[in-house]
Amino acid sequence: KPQKMKKSKGFENMEKEIKMPRLRPEMKDGVLCAWLKEEGDAVKKGEPIFEIETDKVVNQIEATEDGVLEKQLFEEGDTVDVGKAVGLFKTE
Repeated sequence: KPQKMKKSKGFENMEKEIKMPRLRPEMKDGVLCAWLKEEGDAVKKGEPIFEIETDKVVNQIEATEDGVLEKQLFEEGDTVDVGKAVGLFKTE
């Protein structure tokens, strides 16, 4: 008889990649123009984390869940390909 896994309150934090989104079908990359959160900052779902520029339009990219911005993998001004990780996010 298989044992059921118990869910405990102390479940492990999950580290996730924050990826450069594709905002339009033809978008291949974007410029990370500003980090709005610093490494170690707590972030709530819906809060903007960084801004990207595409075709002279600046878009804020929001957190999809609560957590902490663990690491910024690119600097402001860097061009980043769509789908590439720009940062690491740890959920709580």
